Amino acid sequence: MKILVCIKAVPEPEYAIHSIPGGITVRVDDSTELRVSRFDEFAVEEAILIKEKFSGTTVDVITMGPESARKNLRRAMGMGADNGIHIVSDYPASCDAAAVSAGIAEVADKTDYDLIFCGIMSEDMMQFSTGPMIGARLSIPWATSVVRAAPDPDHEKIRVERELEGGVKAIVEMGLPALLTIQSGINEPRYPSLSNLLRANKADIYVVDPESLSLPRTAFETTDYAYPEKKRDGRVLTGTAVEKAEALLGILQEKGLV
Repeated sequence: MKILVCIKAVPEPEYAIHSIPGGITVRVDDSTELRVSRFDEFAVEEAILIKEKFSGTTVDVITMGPESARKNLRRAMGMGADNGIHIVSDYPASCDAAAVSAGIAEVADKTDYDLIFCGIMSEDMMQFSTGPMIGARLSIPWATSVVRAAPDPDHEKIRVERELEGGVKAIVEMGLPALLTIQSGINEPRYPSLSNLLRANKADIYVVDPESLSLPRTAFETTDYAYPEKKRDGRVLTGTAVEKAEALLGILQEKGLV
């Protein structure tokens, strides 16, 4: 099988959020440290587990972002992925789900991937939309919030368990190729091994010029940033354990909760 894993390079909030007169702004430049979105690490790990189970499986990782995002491909290769693909763009473009899905779909369409994995969402934008949009652009079946995946390459299908609202789970069987967005907690992402990191540092990364792709015009514009509005105050109960329990009971009774 051939598996493609889509990863996002995200900044640590403390390095990207800056105070300005009258508010805040988010700024990511060439000096900003970027790391793999933690949600995507579960997708990488799931692909590696499948690779270890089915001989002959190869895993490619792809990202769209600035030059500093390339090292994150090497980290994924250190976990066990075979090849890295980098669509070069600035950070704002990497946050546009329409552009990212278009770019990845166009690159993926040139290779016969059996499975495409994405994290359930990115840590910075939390839109849940890039994965399904890639599936739609490639006209392949897709499933979100996957907590268990059981591929059957001999019969060109995969059986997945999806997590729905309210603790409900759904069992879905799809034909291959297919796209899955992987829920966090499905596995325990491994640390990159030294031998794999050494190999990854020497490996060539396939770099894609965005000018060679048919990317859509950006569909959104950021107008402002603001801290969440404070709508209520917290209350700290003091005293002995009995006094705090009685105070808490009074509050709950006052609100009609008990």
